[in-house]
Order: sequence, then structure tokens, then C-alpha cells
Amino acid sequence: MPDIEALARELDEAVRTATAVRQLSAEVELTLEQAYAVQAAGVRLREARGDAVVGAKLGFTSRAKAEQMGVSDVIIGVLHAGMQVPDGGRVDLAAGVHPRVEPEVAFRLGAAVDPLDDDADILAATVSVAPALEIIDSRYRDFRFSLTDVVADNTSASSFVIGPWRPFAEARAELDLAALDVTLTVDGEQVAQGSSADILGDPVLALAAVKRMAREHGLALPAGSIILAGAATAAVALTPGVTVEAVVGGLGPVRVTTSGGDDD
Repeated sequence: MPDIEALARELDEAVRTATAVRQLSAEVELTLEQAYAVQAAGVRLREARGDAVVGAKLGFTSRAKAEQMGVSDVIIGVLHAGMQVPDGGRVDLAAGVHPRVEPEVAFRLGAAVDPLDDDADILAATVSVAPALEIIDSRYRDFRFSLTDVVADNTSASSFVIGPWRPFAEARAELDLAALDVTLTVDGEQVAQGSSADILGDPVLALAAVKRMAREHGLALPAGSIILAGAATAAVALTPGVTVEAVVGGLGPVRVTTSGGDDD
């Protein structure tokens, strides 16, 4: 039986010291359920240090990425308050191991949603939508991992940036949220292009997926929760001293500047 708490401490130490570690799957065989238990234990360690949970994020929402990893469902991770960087702010790459950035769509809940309540309407509880950037940072050597590795590592969650919030009902009425052009630029040069359709075919579908995954894995969805729906392009490696900007159709831009260490 794997030592769930010990594995969580190993990954937590890797996060806190920005040190790459061997893939857990090279040390021990984990089931998916056990990998989520490692994730939950890691979340408790951060909460014990005062870093509150502020939301959830989905992974493998791109069909191509899911096929690459050999999976048929999304995965879920947790967002902590300490991960949020202000729009236009700065992120220190020295605090990471293999930082990469992805453009995303974010949602915010205006009311709590009980994942165990089949009648709880997460669409009705969603009040805002925004463009977002997620900085992912696998703690594993060579940025290589199995499905259980990435789940245990809190789906590579590291930092996130939220652009201007827009009322969800207004955005749905005025925009086709399933067909927004997405561009990612570094110092003004386009490095990736995609569509919001690359997020589950429609990023709004991420809301129901988050509720379902939260029910399966014991996550709460209180009022104010931020939900990152998934990446609209492939992840792009980050280097220090650049400005990264994503533009998500009619939702507008979101940007962050990097400083610090190198991606190794």
C-alpha cells in the first residue's frame, strides 16, 4: 500500500524548493484513486500553511492531449490563493521547475454549488467569465509523467492570471463562447493560436465537468470559486524577462511578465 502522506510531502517539498523529482510511477504503482488521495494530502499541506483553496482547474480538456495521454476523461486539480498573479503582474520563474503557459477561459461562481446535489445548477451559479493564463509546472524530471503522476502533482498547477471579469449571462448572449479565437503572444510575437472550441468543444461544458469531478473526488465548490476550464492551445515554455499576453475573442486580453530562473 503506497504511503499517501509521504508521497504528498515529497511533491510538496518539490514545489516549495523548485526541485525536480523522479516520477512517482517510477517508485510505486498508484491507482487513479490513490493519485487523487496524494493530491488531496498535498492540498491539506498547503492549507495548513494558510494557502486557502480558491477554485478548481481541469486538465486534458483537449482531445489531442487526452489521446496523447491515453485517457478518455478530464482530470481535476485545485487552485490556491497563493497561485494567483494579478493581471499585468509578474511571476518569478525561479519558483518553478519547468514553467509553461497556456491561454484559458475562466469562470467564477456567485453561489455555492453542492457537487452531491443532482439538482444544483452550476450554470445558474456562474456569474462571470474572463480570459485567463495558466502557468503549469510539472515537478517531475524532464517534464515527463503518467496520468497518475500528473494527478498526484495537482495537475501541474502553479500560477494563474485572470483578465477582466465579464458578466456570464451577458457574454453568453453576445458571444459564441464555443467559437472564440485565442492567440498567445510573447513580447508581441504570436507563439500559439487556437480556439475556445479546443476546450471540450465548448468551455461552458467545463462547468458540468467540474461539478461531476468535484463530486467524484470530494472537492467543494463554494461561492467565489474560480474555475479554469482548460487550455485552448498547447503549452509554451517560459523564459525570464518577457511579457506574455493571451487574447480570447470578445473576452479580451490578459497578460503577465516573467522574471527569475530558467526552464531546465
